[in-house]
Amino acid sequence: MYKLQNIDIAVFLRDYWQQKPLLIRQGFKDFQDPIDEHELAGLTEEESVDSRIVNNQDGKWAVEHGPYDDINSHCLGQWSLLVQSVDHYVPDADSLMNTFDFIPVWRMDDLMVSYSNTGAGVGPHLDQYDVFIIQGKGSRRWQVGLPSHYETIRPHRDLSQVTGFEPIIDEVLSAGDIIYIPANHPHNGVALEPCMNYSVGFRAPSQQEMLSSFADYAIDHNTLTQRYKDEALSPREFTGEIKQQEVAQFKALLMQMLQSEQFDQWLPVFLSDNKKADDESNQQIEEFSQQAIIDMLNSGEYFHRNLGVKPIFVEPTTIDKLSIQTFTFYIEGESYSGPAASADIVKKFLSEPFISETVGEIQYSQHQDFTALLTLLVNNGHWYIED
Repeated sequence: MYKLQNIDIAVFLRDYWQQKPLLIRQGFKDFQDPIDEHELAGLTEEESVDSRIVNNQDGKWAVEHGPYDDINSHCLGQWSLLVQSVDHYVPDADSLMNTFDFIPVWRMDDLMVSYSNTGAGVGPHLDQYDVFIIQGKGSRRWQVGLPSHYETIRPHRDLSQVTGFEPIIDEVLSAGDIIYIPANHPHNGVALEPCMNYSVGFRAPSQQEMLSSFADYAIDHNTLTQRYKDEALSPREFTGEIKQQEVAQFKALLMQMLQSEQFDQWLPVFLSDNKKADDESNQQIEEFSQQAIIDMLNSGEYFHRNLGVKPIFVEPTTIDKLSIQTFTFYIEGESYSGPAASADIVKKFLSEPFISETVGEIQYSQHQDFTALLTLLVNNGHWYIED
């Protein structure tokens, strides 16, 4: 449905990605909004949906978090409704986000959708992640500056803004226009009329987040239990002194942890966990036998990757390539494996939003290992059969 245009991907990745902002006029020709403001508001009634309304009434900022019983009571003055992870709930929103898969999917976070009335925005601010902002219906003026040391203000406890940046981009975006804003570049968007915006955000985990997750993983799996051990301990003049040699030993112990097999096992689990499992915990999923899946492939049924599902796998090392017996990939923190001989088929399957026996050159139903894996993925709710 969506086709990205007016951008040279190779040039963008070389000259702009995480370096400088870029305005892409008509990145989507004849852009059609995947959702309207009424449907967006409807999502905010759900407990699992992360939403907020930012409003500015007579110069006073306020932030109200969903779910909402009466959303209209929070839409005061100049206001914006912002809803996270809309790609988990709306098929066309998922398709829109997937057009940016020239960035690895393990870097993708979610599609945040906003609706603003005239004059509304969230104020000038910084984000700690890269973002593509797609203009939907209506128009918005965007100003983007360069990284620097800006004064941070908090007009509300849930709202962080900056002051004093000079824009290097100051443009009005219309439907189908895109602006790319790298992390830590100040920006401000103000709606010139009621409008929709779609923000494709990318994961940028901090050292704190990674260390916390790795520690939890080690505790859950009872690993990394090696303790500090003295080497060449000798009498010292000051009993409270930590020798530089001992500092080096502590660093080496931690470096040993980062070079461990446990780190290699944890990383794809961490990067594949997009919290989507919580959204579907209460869904009833029909189970199928492997033969039923084969029959449906043979009859031309379409198998679609579920909304928000982003499979990832780790490139094998040179040594692994020679000895690997299984191919392993990860979805939402869970690992799945199949024979290495089927790896190419599985990789292609994981990269496609949908498959069918009648689409492409691969006859999926003829590969028993693959159909067993597909059956498991369907029964676990990661793929579904088109009605």
